[in-house]
Amino acid sequence: MLKKMQAVALLFTGLVTLSSFAYAAELPDFTALVEKNNAAVVNISTSQKVAASEQSQPPEGLEIPEGSPLEDFFKHYFGEGGQVPKNSLGSGFVISSDGYVITNHHVIKDADEIVVRLQDRRELVAKLVGSDKRSDIALLKIEANNLPVAKMGSSENLKVGAWVLAIGSPFGFDHSVTAGIVSAKGRSLPSDNYVPFIQTDVAINPGNSGGPLFDMDGKVVGVNSQIYSGTGGYMGLSFAIPIEVALRVVDQLKSQGHVSRGWLGVQIQDVTRELAESFGMKKPQGALVSRVLPKSPAEAAGLQIGDIITEFNKQEIAASASLPPMVGMAKVGDTVTLKLIRQGQVKEVQVKIGSLPDEDETVLGSTESGAQTVNRLGLSVSNLSPEQREQLEVPQNGVLVQGANPGVATDAGIRRGDVILRIQDQVIKDVGHFNEVVKGLPAGKSIAVLVQRHGGSLFLAMKLKD
Repeated sequence: MLKKMQAVALLFTGLVTLSSFAYAAELPDFTALVEKNNAAVVNISTSQKVAASEQSQPPEGLEIPEGSPLEDFFKHYFGEGGQVPKNSLGSGFVISSDGYVITNHHVIKDADEIVVRLQDRRELVAKLVGSDKRSDIALLKIEANNLPVAKMGSSENLKVGAWVLAIGSPFGFDHSVTAGIVSAKGRSLPSDNYVPFIQTDVAINPGNSGGPLFDMDGKVVGVNSQIYSGTGGYMGLSFAIPIEVALRVVDQLKSQGHVSRGWLGVQIQDVTRELAESFGMKKPQGALVSRVLPKSPAEAAGLQIGDIITEFNKQEIAASASLPPMVGMAKVGDTVTLKLIRQGQVKEVQVKIGSLPDEDETVLGSTESGAQTVNRLGLSVSNLSPEQREQLEVPQNGVLVQGANPGVATDAGIRRGDVILRIQDQVIKDVGHFNEVVKGLPAGKSIAVLVQRHGGSLFLAMKLKD
């Protein structure tokens, strides 16, 4: 009996050992990939002179006696006027043997001097060819020849779950290698509407920015750009710019020194389950148009508020975040076909793509109260004065929410200061019309409400209980 138990134990141990070897054999070996590509990755350091007043002051409570040897030291670094140096670090990679280098815009932003350090420890001052804030891509040029070049790959063929590897200079530690998998593709971040980011769990830290993300074939599929962190360090969420996006930007920076992007001139939002119900859709999908900008390609093509764009040139729009990168990468002047749902009907619209204007800032001031009325939604609303219309950029129609009691409207997200422009298909003209529309709203059905807030428009869904 004992011999049988020993035999079973030996057999089990052997199986475990074999399975461990098999598992280890399946894990990727990055050594050859790193040896082949390390030399194409560079360290980037920048310096910038800033006013001494912008630097930190000596520790609170620390008094430097007049005439002390430390007095000159603190004047130099924390100064009374003058300028002091400010340095930053990042990464990049060589894309041509004659010295073109890709990095991030935020790595070289406002730099007075950019120095590229190669693997052979040569340090070369770089010239900034061009930089694009929206994509966070910058192109540098160094005077050198026969440089090792990184091979370009395709992020479109990259699959979620695939192994990827990053080489960079986190915290200044040159040519540090980290690996992980692709967590998701086509991610849209709040500050970057025109980049469909690759999300990975590769360890990326300050200093990795601008470095390459490689696939297992040793080809660059992305440019490491951002991390999601509550501490400033790696927390398992890293984002890379797809290499196709980066190369399109580089081509334009080379040829014209700036980047032109396609533009429709609409504000959009996601279609939630409640909004889908209010528009009579079977499932949430597409990009819901909440505003059509004046003198835009969208206005010229006849797009309307409430249109739901489901396809852009035969590319499906599953969520609103998918649309901006498609529009941005479209060629200015081209005519594209939009498939959309308008009041339950499927339509196709031809739009001539415009050029995305420079970033604008819309500043909204506080509103003043006027004649008010309280309705079954628990909202106190008023007509807008000419001054308020000019300030809020609402040329006609709409009512201003002056107060909101807890109820279906506040549950839907409506709040004080919103301008209600439309309820379902009814454009709200004034307070009287608003009350009339609200009085006739059905119970138990999702209702789409269009509001304008802080210069932007969005649809909210609410459902009356009685």
